[in-house]
Amino acid sequence: MGRPKAFSREDVLEKALPLFWNRGFADASLHELEVATGVNKSGLYSEFKDKEDLFMQRLQYYLESLEKKGLLTAEPLGWNNIERFLKMGPCSMEGQKGCFAVNSMREFAILPPEAIGFITRSRSKLRQLIAKNIEVEHPKMNADSLAELVLTFFTGLSMEHNLSSSRPSIARKIDDLMNIVRTQ
Repeated sequence: MGRPKAFSREDVLEKALPLFWNRGFADASLHELEVATGVNKSGLYSEFKDKEDLFMQRLQYYLESLEKKGLLTAEPLGWNNIERFLKMGPCSMEGQKGCFAVNSMREFAILPPEAIGFITRSRSKLRQLIAKNIEVEHPKMNADSLAELVLTFFTGLSMEHNLSSSRPSIARKIDDLMNIVRTQ
């Protein structure tokens, strides 16, 4: 009978996130994952097939946790949900910059197809939720087109968040966008 493992899967996933978030899939080494999680290589391989599997599990866990926040499903639907999403969404983990999924999009050329699928489906779901919030406001402009603009803005904002810690500038940009979309 083998020794019981001295770690939990959830704990490994939590501890791996900052490394993947900051370094990306390609640059996060197995050694760094061992150090970050406190689990040796054989322990990691007993729980995950490989680094790719650990990354995909972490990405899926991250996307599911964002959904649970319900930023775009709170009643009543409308502009306030979108504004809250933009203000809280780009950095959903203390000390991290941008959005883990958006940061991961920079590595699409080397990401496993399953990870690309997770991100693509998540963005599609986000776009639909944004559009639902816009529809209830009865805009002059097509709700799906506005939702595309908001999602593109969110992606750019997440990327920009990596460049600067200038929260006032980001907050101002969100306020400016919301003033624009509320008149459409």
